Amino acid sequence: MPDDIDPCLCTHLLYAFATIKNNHLATYEWNDVELYSQFNALKNQNGNLKTLLSVGGWNFGSTGFSQMVLSSANRQTFINSVISFLREYEFDGLDIDWEYPANRGGSPQDKQYYSVFLEEMRAAFENEAKQSNKARLLMSAAVSAGKDTIDSAYQIPKLGQSLDMINVMSYDFHGSWDPMTGECSPLFKGPEDQGGFIYFNVDYAMNYWKSQGAPAEKLIVGFPTYGNTFTLRSAANHGVGAPTAGAGTPGKYTQEAGELAYFEICGFLKDGATEVWNQAQDVPYAYKGNQWVGYDNIKSFQIKVDWLKKSNFGGAMVWTLDMDDYMGTFCNQGKYPLINVLKKGLNLEQASCTAPATKLPPIAGVSTTQSSSGGGSSGGSSSGGGSGTGGMDSGFCAGKANGMYPNPKDKNQFYNCSSGKTYFEHCAAGLVFDSSCSCCNWA
Repeated sequence: MPDDIDPCLCTHLLYAFATIKNNHLATYEWNDVELYSQFNALKNQNGNLKTLLSVGGWNFGSTGFSQMVLSSANRQTFINSVISFLREYEFDGLDIDWEYPANRGGSPQDKQYYSVFLEEMRAAFENEAKQSNKARLLMSAAVSAGKDTIDSAYQIPKLGQSLDMINVMSYDFHGSWDPMTGECSPLFKGPEDQGGFIYFNVDYAMNYWKSQGAPAEKLIVGFPTYGNTFTLRSAANHGVGAPTAGAGTPGKYTQEAGELAYFEICGFLKDGATEVWNQAQDVPYAYKGNQWVGYDNIKSFQIKVDWLKKSNFGGAMVWTLDMDDYMGTFCNQGKYPLINVLKKGLNLEQASCTAPATKLPPIAGVSTTQSSSGGGSSGGSSSGGGSGTGGMDSGFCAGKANGMYPNPKDKNQFYNCSSGKTYFEHCAAGLVFDSSCSCCNWA
């Protein structure tokens, strides 16, 4: 539940999932509205946190999106509904999880329509920000990591222009749908990979997106906090690529065949499973009897985050918060052991959490700023990190709408206006204030 989320863990939190009804953005669960409010209240504890609402998901399928993007009128109806919905419930943006355009029953022209839809939504968001004098709503999308799907679904350069973040789902490369064991999210290809399987790894998928025209700083690498499980044909044959007889047994808590949360995998290991480090692919797997799981652990997250920084990608995205050991009770590695590896590796430990500027009392007549140390470094999220400050009663915000405004004299600094009071803030070293997203960004 929202109470279990550490508001200082991430720069962005995504709420999954909303749905589409009659070309309008709509709630999915009976208690969504109540949870939206608890979820967005996390921003009261971290002034830099941004929240997005995800629409779609695997179970929503593709045809609901196809219908919506088909005509200009449908797209306009949806986009208008998105703006009013996000503003009403205090989200900072929309995450589109269409799995996948021109696939799973969608039509081939979805590929073009998706680009047009994103362009129109970006323009509408920019227009609304000017009119309302609020920070522009953010746009991200969850996208495929499979080469064939990427080729059929996306006009990559166009997506790169419209979206703020391209969240690549670089996991589920192998699972119980395959006839043999394989890692969920291997960093590199393994000796067992033949044919099309040579593309089924994080390194290939991320670099393919980049080579097709997606800006590296907008590409966000997907990290799984779960593993995919298999039932082995023979307990004696338990390597990568061993023949399988279907999905593994459901976990006690997640209760879904073919998948175990990281905290459940900790239990599997405690119960005597053998853990093996897969050297070629930089991820572990474990087996016991006829059960086999390919997953990520602290070591593989660390290797991947180092690789991510070296590759200059924009950040890390996790599916999902609640499959990490969020209470710290199963793995004896503290709370959120996996995601904390990312937080630390992306230098977000000091940066990602400051009290909101609106809570600070104004300091009359003080024109200097005091500030906590820097925000998102080049390894952080692409919209990571402004840092908190003292207020100053400069009169800059008198009569201005609440929101953030650039300091014309210094691109690293910005004004945060709240109820007519002026708060003076600055971005982390190396970042500049970007009015288009009201965020700190690379110059």
